[in-house]
Amino acid sequence: MRRLLRSPLLWTLLSSVAVLVGVTAWLLTDRATSRGDALKTGALAGGAIAALYGLWLNDRRRRTEEDRHEIERSRISDERFAKSIELLGNDADQVRVGAMHSLAGLARTRPEYRQTVLDVLCAYLRRPFAHPNFPSDIDWDTENRAEAERERLVRRAAERLIRDILPHAGTTGPTFSLNLSDARLDKLGLLGRRVGWFGADRCEVSSYLDLTDAQLSGKFLLEDVTIHGEFVLTRARFERKVSLDHTVVETAVDFSTATFAEPPSLSGAKFPPGSALPLVSGKDG
Repeated sequence: MRRLLRSPLLWTLLSSVAVLVGVTAWLLTDRATSRGDALKTGALAGGAIAALYGLWLNDRRRRTEEDRHEIERSRISDERFAKSIELLGNDADQVRVGAMHSLAGLARTRPEYRQTVLDVLCAYLRRPFAHPNFPSDIDWDTENRAEAERERLVRRAAERLIRDILPHAGTTGPTFSLNLSDARLDKLGLLGRRVGWFGADRCEVSSYLDLTDAQLSGKFLLEDVTIHGEFVLTRARFERKVSLDHTVVETAVDFSTATFAEPPSLSGAKFPPGSALPLVSGKDG
């Protein structure tokens, strides 16, 4: 009985009947209105109440269906994410690259996954990695050299996808962080991208770290790092603290082409002859 009394349909029917009777009775007080016209007008008024209920019910069904679709999309996205993570551990390099592209596609279609996907790609680059371009005690023969080169190409794919996921410099919206501490990087180019917090302490770079036209809106920490190749800062904008303490770069660096919100810290850093250094806090190497 209580459920019946709480039913919107019951109260809609009662309201419709009440409006029908009320409007009809009110119109009959006017002698110029016939009984047929009064009844017809009352029926239209009562029907309008029922029609409003129908509209409300359809809207409720639509929202319920949208919620169901959103839950289904979230479930499929979660399954896709979990499967891609699993495939990152596959022995075949092409499978790992495919998993990375799947994650990047998920980040593009589901913005709430972007930071998580970036974290996963950064974590992949922090995995142990040996290559002839990095100093090591490994005796490189043809087989392990080929294996290292295949893994290098997989890691390049991760580096490219990190750049693709990041928003463009000068745009508005959420910022995303990159944690590449202890990573071994090959060719990381963040050209024209906007990055929040950037941390790459103790990492090692083989070919280059290119920040051309990049917007670094968070802290930029590159401490105890070795860059065997180029460190490109052309038109890069650093909007927060920059620390390059104890960083070693083996090719000349031109800091004059970058913009710094405050002088970067270069304590213990080493740059080769020909480098153009900015005003610094601490000792420059």
